Amino acid sequence: MKSNKTKRISIITLLILLVFVFSFSIVSAEPNLPIPKIGLSLDEANSPREVANSIEILFMLTVLALAPSILMMMTCFTRIIIVLSFVRKAISTQTTPPNQVLIGLALFLTFFIMAPIGAKINSDAIQPYLAEEISQEEALSKAMEPVREFMFKQTREKDLALFVNISGSAKPNKLEDVPTKALIPAFIISELKTGFQIGFVLFIPFIVIDMVVASTLMSMGMMMLPPVMISLPFKILLFIMVDGWNLVIKSLIMGFK
Repeated sequence: MKSNKTKRISIITLLILLVFVFSFSIVSAEPNLPIPKIGLSLDEANSPREVANSIEILFMLTVLALAPSILMMMTCFTRIIIVLSFVRKAISTQTTPPNQVLIGLALFLTFFIMAPIGAKINSDAIQPYLAEEISQEEALSKAMEPVREFMFKQTREKDLALFVNISGSAKPNKLEDVPTKALIPAFIISELKTGFQIGFVLFIPFIVIDMVVASTLMSMGMMMLPPVMISLPFKILLFIMVDGWNLVIKSLIMGFK
């Protein structure tokens, strides 16, 4: 019996090997499939226009890569993310809410606040340009008008004068004469200052709680107990009782109206 089983196993193994070898020979007999070749080449341009087109494409790719940073700096995103970060620091919750939640909330609030400006850009610049009613230069100029108007409302005159003087430009007689290269950095530092001012106001009630808890622990002789551990639940309770997120978000949105 054992010899018969051994023979059967040997025959089955031999058949499997034959099938494998046969199939391999069939595959190897088939013609080779073409393998695509991907590469970058620098060919000689036939006209200056081809060089200009290549430079334009490279410029557009660069702008697209920097577009998120440019849009964040020219919108209300900077102030919102700074205030939300101060809220988390004031409550002393370390990484709660996490950075992903704060950035996501700041982005959607930015979309909400900037929606009217985006709609105006679409109606005044994008749609006429797609319909070939205006040129590319006119579309860019019309698209910048509502953005500049938004930045002017949030920019302090002192910050604007700083960059106008540093750039060496002539003193503008009206807002339309202010160059965009001076308006954008002035807007950014104005937003930073406003965000820090709001953060300072947010810190005040939570600092009072920390001082009360620290004084209570010292009077009770609990010198080794960290005051932050005791004050944290009271901070969270205070923030919940006054509906802190509602107040903070409402203040941020109304600050841009």
